[in-house]
Amino acid sequence: MVKYLHDAGIKSEWAYAAAFGSIALSFTSWLVSKEKEKGAGIDRADRWGIFVGQWAPTFFGLGNALAAYEKK
Repeated sequence: MVKYLHDAGIKSEWAYAAAFGSIALSFTSWLVSKEKEKGAGIDRADRWGIFVGQWAPTFFGLGNALAAYEKK
């Protein structure tokens, strides 16, 4: 899979950027949900933040795998 991503032009820097973007999006989605869905309570905002925040480790892992592949 890493070879396929590398051959498709995906670079490790892009995966790292997506991971940091996911962290920022996680905070933003939590904040927006907390402010816009006041009747739903903090639980819904927490679920949104956690859902998006789970993407970051995947992107960091792909970034590490691509970085190792790029060194070959």
